[in-house]
Amino acid sequence: MARAIWKGAISFGLVNVPVSLFPASTTHTLDLDWLDKRTMSPVGYKRVNKENGKEVPRDQIVHGYEYEKGNYVVLSDDEIRSANAAATQTVDILAFVDATEVSFMYLDTPYYLVPERGGAKAYALLHAALARAGKLGIARVVMHTRAHLAVLAPAGDALVLDTLRWQDEMRDPAEVGLTREKLGKLAAPGERELAMAMRLIDEMSGPWRPDDYHDTFQDDLKALIDRKIASGQTREIAQIETSAPKLSSNGNGTDLMALLKQSLGIKGRREAVAIEAQDVETKVSGSGKSAKAVAKSTTGKAGKTAAAKKSSPGKASAKRAKAR
Repeated sequence: MARAIWKGAISFGLVNVPVSLFPASTTHTLDLDWLDKRTMSPVGYKRVNKENGKEVPRDQIVHGYEYEKGNYVVLSDDEIRSANAAATQTVDILAFVDATEVSFMYLDTPYYLVPERGGAKAYALLHAALARAGKLGIARVVMHTRAHLAVLAPAGDALVLDTLRWQDEMRDPAEVGLTREKLGKLAAPGERELAMAMRLIDEMSGPWRPDDYHDTFQDDLKALIDRKIASGQTREIAQIETSAPKLSSNGNGTDLMALLKQSLGIKGRREAVAIEAQDVETKVSGSGKSAKAVAKSTTGKAGKTAAAKKSSPGKASAKRAKAR
């Protein structure tokens, strides 16, 4: 059974919901120890005193604020909580927003909120109200001496609290080169490319099923370890030459169209005509013909061409027979 990392209450208006907080995520990674390459001795993390190099027991560690070089104000956990007791024991809902308004970029760490004794009815009420309204609660909570902005949301039959990154923790796109000028110079996609891209998205669309996805890299790494153990190569470091994969450019329209067609598995002209006909609609408004008629004509030509290709082997055979 997982242990609660925080206990308190959800507060919205005058309603308080007693809850405890449990991590809703966990990692499943291989436990790789650090080793000294020279001696193969384990290298690990230790709580050591930086002055004498001795390990410090956990119960002897306190918080300190350096107000000037080498001088600290010492604070215990109880003193930190006493600075604002209400803030450290309350998920304080500040506002409700539409569920679609919070960008996934702000999401940090999810936690389950579990009702404590006496909180089940109010817990169920808040869950049902949020689900029906399609809203999320924007809240503030203090955990481990740090204030967090958070979002409170229904997930299945439970309530979850997902801590959010503060706005000043978000990097401006311009810092990584995504300036408005650069983004404004990006070429708009053509209608045919866009139509094919939309079709590809449609073909790949489906319900979100988390169980469909698995961390295969951990499996590959474990298989490599097993192979080294089986071959007795537990102490050798393999010399592996690595190089960056060569990526082809998708800069021009022809390459992009080819990749889209390959992705869709389009075979032959007949399937491509249906997509090209969508582009024709914007060009025939003044021709006196309907777009449907033009598309039908185009399809007919493609069919005749395909039929001619199909019959050509027979004609060639007849010519060879006549020559004999």
